[in-house]
Amino acid sequence: MPTLLAPLLALLISLLAWLHPASAEAAEQYLCAGDPLSAELYAGAVDAPGIPNISEGTVPGAFIVLQWRGVSLQLPRTNNAGVPSYTDGRWWWQALDPDHPDFAQRRGAIETYACDRA
Repeated sequence: MPTLLAPLLALLISLLAWLHPASAEAAEQYLCAGDPLSAELYAGAVDAPGIPNISEGTVPGAFIVLQWRGVSLQLPRTNNAGVPSYTDGRWWWQALDPDHPDFAQRRGAIETYACDRA
């Protein structure tokens, strides 16, 4: 029995990526405040179909994963009109200008980080 479990587990793990409902775009690379940042967009499953806020290919449930300074942030898409923005209430990301996205965090005051495409 244990000899059957290992191949089945390996098959299940390989199928998880194929079955996952969110699809990722290739990660974009930036320099933010002098440090490398990776931004990967995910078009998640629609979790609010009654909200007509599809913009630039993102839908409710979409999120972005930012990796910067040893921290990994998963920020959900906001329902703001216009170019998609992403926030968890502390961190905020928006790529109005894809070569110079807006990146900030609220720590009492708002701290902004200058970003440039790498």
